[in-house]
Amino acid sequence: MAISGASGSIYGIRLLEHLQGEKILVISSTAKQILEHETGRKVQDVYAMADQVFEDDDLFASIASGSYRCDGMVVVPCSMSTVAKVAHGIADTLITRTASVTMKEGRKLIMVPRETPKSAVMLENEMELVRYGAVILDANPGFYCRPQSVDDMVNFVVGKILDQLGQDHDLYRRWQ
Repeated sequence: MAISGASGSIYGIRLLEHLQGEKILVISSTAKQILEHETGRKVQDVYAMADQVFEDDDLFASIASGSYRCDGMVVVPCSMSTVAKVAHGIADTLITRTASVTMKEGRKLIMVPRETPKSAVMLENEMELVRYGAVILDANPGFYCRPQSVDDMVNFVVGKILDQLGQDHDLYRRWQ
């Protein structure tokens, strides 16, 4: 999974806390700054939650190759810059390269943008990714489960990501 430079790094951290299986993590340089600012957590503490960590400028990393076997990739939060780069085949960082490879190999790619409002360009870039098979899962909490806290709203979004991955969870109450 990757955390790119958008507000909402708590979503990525919460996903790391609940994601089952091997956790491989890449955090962009901008995301490192945002993460510490928004959450007060140190990047090294977030790295400790993953099984394996790569730097975003390491294009020689194993995960940059289509021969690396994995189930898929989640970019959460996903900056609109990352959306645009992947939508247009620009693979100049490990995050964008791995996302491109994930799509190329027909694996599940889930991108979780947190931007609002969105321009026509942003929406077109998201549509391109959907046409290529990616999932755009906006960081929009549901309110039918009556969230009582920010944690409840974060859990809803992370639960939706886990739903897309086919992983069981109890992060939010489903519609009855």
